[in-house]
Amino acid sequence: MGAWGISTFDNDDAADWLADLSDHQSLALVRETIAAALDADDYLEAPEASTALAACELIAAAIGRPSAAARKQETLTRWIAHRKPSPDTALIADALRAIDRVLGPESELRELWEETEDYAAWQADVVQLRSRLSH
Repeated sequence: MGAWGISTFDNDDAADWLADLSDHQSLALVRETIAAALDADDYLEAPEASTALAACELIAAAIGRPSAAARKQETLTRWIAHRKPSPDTALIADALRAIDRVLGPESELRELWEETEDYAAWQADVVQLRSRLSH
């Protein structure tokens, strides 16, 4: 992985997902990304977990609760400003479940972070994202 940091958009998978977002006019990519994380069999691979977190960050920003890191993502803020997406309660509920999968025992991304000294900071960032979606 070329880029690796605590914030959601500090990794290549999330950055690539964000670049792909500009090709979409609706929340379809967001829904597909979250569904992929929820539909993963027993084990959630790191790329799917990273992109699911990016999709969740977009939802949080769309409902007016962006993180400081999300506010710095011009692609994200521009996309939201132009498309004015309105995530429904079902999508938000799915996003919360996806975050739970990312933080759960069958998550490669969580396992990778557990092997670092930054695990607690990464986990706190993801928990904070969950909190912004659930209020």
